[in-house]
Amino acid sequence: MTPTTSRSSERGKARARRNVGAKPVRRVRKGAVAIAAGLPAPEDGKLYYRIGEVSRITGVKPYVLRYWESEFRWMAPQKSRSQQRLYRRRDIEMILLIKRLLYEERFTIAGARRRLRELGVGRALEAPQLDLGLEADDRDRYRRIRAELASIRAMI
Repeated sequence: MTPTTSRSSERGKARARRNVGAKPVRRVRKGAVAIAAGLPAPEDGKLYYRIGEVSRITGVKPYVLRYWESEFRWMAPQKSRSQQRLYRRRDIEMILLIKRLLYEERFTIAGARRRLRELGVGRALEAPQLDLGLEADDRDRYRRIRAELASIRAMI
């Protein structure tokens, strides 16, 4: 140990040398199994979820959730006395639906808003399978066309 270094920094360096090449350990929180599967189990007894919990459940960053609140006016969660957003299970289901429309089905925000308005906000969640006008064959055809366009683009 040199006069300018402390014991704690020496321990940190030794620990770093031992962990070279090791993958970082990811800690699993209580309820992580439910989060990994999607929505938390209804038996968890919670009526409301804070924005951080909703973010982990849905995989959408908190700032995106706040932005969606401004774009989808009906998606305004209740607020606690301390002004924290409190989402219900139905809100989380709607967020997952919006996420699917925007990220998987590639709707714009205006298009997703229009589609949800056409279906009706309540009916959109009740539908067993959201009918977006694309059949499985149409989706496959779309993917095939997209792949062909990508190959043509690569040739250019």
